[in-house]
Amino acid sequence: MADSSSSLHPLCERISHKSYVLRAVDLTILGLLYSLLLYRILHISENDNVWLLAFFCESCFSLVWLIFTCLKWSPAEDIPYINRLNERVHDLPSLDMFVPTADPVRESPIITVNTVLSLLSVNYPANKLACYVSDDGCSSLTYFSLKEASKFALIWVPFCKKYNVRVRAPFRYFLEPLVATDDSEFRKDWKMTKREYVKLCRKVEDATGDSHWLDADDDFEAFSNTKPNDHSTIVKVVWENKGGVGDEKEVPHLVYISREKRPNYLHHYKTGAMNFLLRVSGLMTNAPYTLNVDCDMYANEPDVVRQAMCVFLQNSKNSNHCAFVQFPQKFYDSYTNELAVLQSILGRGVAGIQGPFYIGTGCFHTRRVMYGLSSDDLEDNGNISQVATREFLAEDSLVRKYGNSKELVKSVVDALQRKSNPQKSLANLIEAAQEVGHCHYEYQTSWGNLGWMYDSVAEDINTSVGIHLRGWTSSFISPDPPAFIGSTPTLGLEAIVQQRRWATGAIEVLFNKQSPFMGMFHGKIKFRQRLAYFWALMCLRSIPELIYCLLPAYCLLHDSALFPKGPCLCTIVTLVGMHCLYSLWQFMSLGFSVQSWYVVQSLWRIIATSSWLFSIQDIILKLLGISQIGFVIAKKTIPETKSVYESKPSQGEDDVPKLNLGKFEFDSSGLFIPGTFIMLVNLAALAVFLVRLQRSSCSHGGGGSGLAETCGCILVVMLFLPFLKGLFEHGKYSIPLSTLSKAAFLTVLFVFFCVGK
Repeated sequence: MADSSSSLHPLCERISHKSYVLRAVDLTILGLLYSLLLYRILHISENDNVWLLAFFCESCFSLVWLIFTCLKWSPAEDIPYINRLNERVHDLPSLDMFVPTADPVRESPIITVNTVLSLLSVNYPANKLACYVSDDGCSSLTYFSLKEASKFALIWVPFCKKYNVRVRAPFRYFLEPLVATDDSEFRKDWKMTKREYVKLCRKVEDATGDSHWLDADDDFEAFSNTKPNDHSTIVKVVWENKGGVGDEKEVPHLVYISREKRPNYLHHYKTGAMNFLLRVSGLMTNAPYTLNVDCDMYANEPDVVRQAMCVFLQNSKNSNHCAFVQFPQKFYDSYTNELAVLQSILGRGVAGIQGPFYIGTGCFHTRRVMYGLSSDDLEDNGNISQVATREFLAEDSLVRKYGNSKELVKSVVDALQRKSNPQKSLANLIEAAQEVGHCHYEYQTSWGNLGWMYDSVAEDINTSVGIHLRGWTSSFISPDPPAFIGSTPTLGLEAIVQQRRWATGAIEVLFNKQSPFMGMFHGKIKFRQRLAYFWALMCLRSIPELIYCLLPAYCLLHDSALFPKGPCLCTIVTLVGMHCLYSLWQFMSLGFSVQSWYVVQSLWRIIATSSWLFSIQDIILKLLGISQIGFVIAKKTIPETKSVYESKPSQGEDDVPKLNLGKFEFDSSGLFIPGTFIMLVNLAALAVFLVRLQRSSCSHGGGGSGLAETCGCILVVMLFLPFLKGLFEHGKYSIPLSTLSKAAFLTVLFVFFCVGK
């Protein structure tokens, strides 16, 4: 393992990114917000009720900015030095890699295959790796795709390591054509590898079109007469690295699992699948560390595992308390730049406190921590303390916590005591693995309070809170190039559905037993870290945001004032200007363009606000006991690969075209009514205001509306520009007539209410 000499340079260092200039900007914006609130308080008696609404909204915005200023105050990140790791550590620890998928229609098997291939080919000894794919949809197509992928992996993994290929997901790697200067041997291997990948894609595509022929294969007998929500446990060893010594031509273990599901049992969605992965991997390989990635999030950095190990193997007391290493999510889609900016700010911000949040993918976990250990349960040397030994390793405690599988209990004891796992034949452990996948296995155990936490559809934030409450820290690494890259749903309904689930789960965390509110009275979470988890309040911001988008239109229609007059208006102008320039700088500092900034500000605000609004509705209905919150899988997008199949024999190197996500997609769902309504209301207000100007009936004296309110309406229309474009588009990019008619009806009511008041 790592050299213990204290004179050696560290394997990783924490770098501070604090900036006094940015702190000054944050405080200036905060000061302007509070000065605006003070102005409204002093002049509230001179204005009508619209000022009360404006005061409420601006108070919410001030609170959100205060929280973000606190969590951004001391940004930091960890910088790994893999060259030092390579020099000092010759016996690297094992790693179990988890890839969950649930629906072969909404999560295409070929994208899952690419993620798996990228993980199997990372720069790490193959005999130290095992990849487990959890299929909650119990799909024979997914299993077939993995079987075919394991055959291609025997070609792909050696090719990547021989030529030090950087991008190790084939569907992304083959976007780049061959370069004329490449040597002949590489050209020959490249063409052969691409040809085999095309065959793999064709087989998966053919099986997708007609999977009935799979039933004739005895290996698929377990999938006969199964349904996604009604089937027995299935565990299949797709590929076993028997007696491997870490040679570059070896391929790591690949295991397919699908837990038992029955209609009358609660399965806890993705969270339950992750706990099943934890149990099965504990039985089979029991690596001290685990990595989980979403099925559409491929490994983009071949050395990503070594980067994480630099943190875990760092010889200091603090590193012993690092529970997980989180890498930021990056995307190859066009509208997700806001996520990249948010993660850069939020990730580095909380990394300077107690550590980043676990975001559900691209995260390396310590198995012992997932089994429920607290930071106080360890001695200074990392061994489990005597008190914790009595608590965790007593026989009755083990069964009560982890279930009645003797094999699993033994593996838990070995993991807690950091004992090495002897090489075993995976095929001999299938029966034990099936036992821990029964739908009643977790009954009267602690699963859900250890492992991945239950009680929220946002299993990542819920689990993250639980880990930090137990006193653990976490690490944030943001390498260049990005460690993991994935896709997001298409613009429109799918994106809103995904954001709605994230927002709903985040709010759920505030009300369950893992709530950071409870940390005020128990737990070892730091105050600013607890405050950082209140980012879930961002979801509640959707209500004041929607109200604020209607206030300029209301004031124009009602001929009342929303903003201060005279010199005090400079406060609003300065505030808006500073915020826009600050946001633009954040985008450009990460390499994004001005156009990208504007487009994302518009699209992201629409998606986030719409989804947040309905997530609040979901929470209210749950708290009232009217309905439960479901887990809706967002449809993953993949690039069109048809041109690969149709490559001309004379060329053979046609690029796979990139996915175009430039337009916003609508449907008749009620999710689009609020945005359409806001856009129509502000257009109507501008039209009425122009009519009044022409008739010289609009008064600019007294407290009436004027230029500031008009500019406010124009800004709102610009923000909701995709909805304005939707009035003139065709097909799925146009607003459906049913949605438009409902929004128009609400607009008419709103206009009559304002004008007639």
